[in-house]
Amino acid sequence: MASYQAVDQKKEDFRKYLEKHGIVDSLTKVLVALYEEPEKPDSPLEYVKQFLGGPSDIDVEAIKAENDELKRRVRELELKVEELTKTSGVGKPEGTA
Repeated sequence: MASYQAVDQKKEDFRKYLEKHGIVDSLTKVLVALYEEPEKPDSPLEYVKQFLGGPSDIDVEAIKAENDELKRRVRELELKVEELTKTSGVGKPEGTA
């Protein structure tokens, strides 16, 4: 009997945690919105993600690709700055030209 009470207490604690942080309200709102959609989306999971403000899979991939390109461009520019600094003598201490 004590183990049932422990499980019930854990469930109750978790429910309170979800309520305290607004999770129950957010999930209720998204499920009601999905229920009220006249045309149900092909991907309910994507609908929930978008409703809650999360990026879709496509957005994540596009952002990763953009990040990789920007990293590559930063490396190019750093090399260019290094090259220009060497050839112009800018940034070197006096007397070392």
